[in-house]
Amino acid sequence: MSTPTYGQITHNGLWKNNPALVQLLGLCPLLAVTASVVNALGLAIATLFVLVTSNLCVSLIRNVVTESIRLPAFVLIIAAAVTGTELLMQAYAYDLYQILGIFLPLITTNCVILGRADAFAAKNPLLPAVADGVMMGLGFGLVLVVLGAVRELLGTGAVLANMDLLLGPMAQDWTLVVAADYTGLLLAILPPGAFIITGLMIAAKNRIDTQIAQANQTGLDIQTGSKRV
Repeated sequence: MSTPTYGQITHNGLWKNNPALVQLLGLCPLLAVTASVVNALGLAIATLFVLVTSNLCVSLIRNVVTESIRLPAFVLIIAAAVTGTELLMQAYAYDLYQILGIFLPLITTNCVILGRADAFAAKNPLLPAVADGVMMGLGFGLVLVVLGAVRELLGTGAVLANMDLLLGPMAQDWTLVVAADYTGLLLAILPPGAFIITGLMIAAKNRIDTQIAQANQTGLDIQTGSKRV
């Protein structure tokens, strides 16, 4: 199997094979912690770090481990990366670490990470494996942040609240209040709201893909007709 180009890796991670909108993996943390941008961004950074680290390590040992211990070895690598992430978050963002709670250690069982380790990193050289981890992590993280922003805006009428939990005192005044007298839509910050908004995002992506495919087909038909003339 040939190694994909970096352009293909980028397109797959951010759009074509997006873990959240196409593969529908990692939905548990996606729906549970995206009630605000800061929660979503914290989990996105943690997932990105684990994805890159695990892909790097799996690619390095892909020709060393045998088939019988391959998956246990991958899980150990991912668990070690998650433990390191937890320790870093405890040291530098303890309040956010407490808010994310069980969903940080649950990154170990995130199907996105194990899936990329087994499907890509175990079969490709180091640099493409790292690039795949970065792009898949960014694709998953962008969905987290957009979902968190929409839910926070609809639920509270503001965005970027409590960003100091992740970025420190410099982010204390980053809160953008869109409507001061907005009473808030409770459904948006509850799990059913997360399901609804995620479904709308998936539908929007599918619609865009359909329009692109139709435009490409129309262009192809026009080009073919001109050749016949």
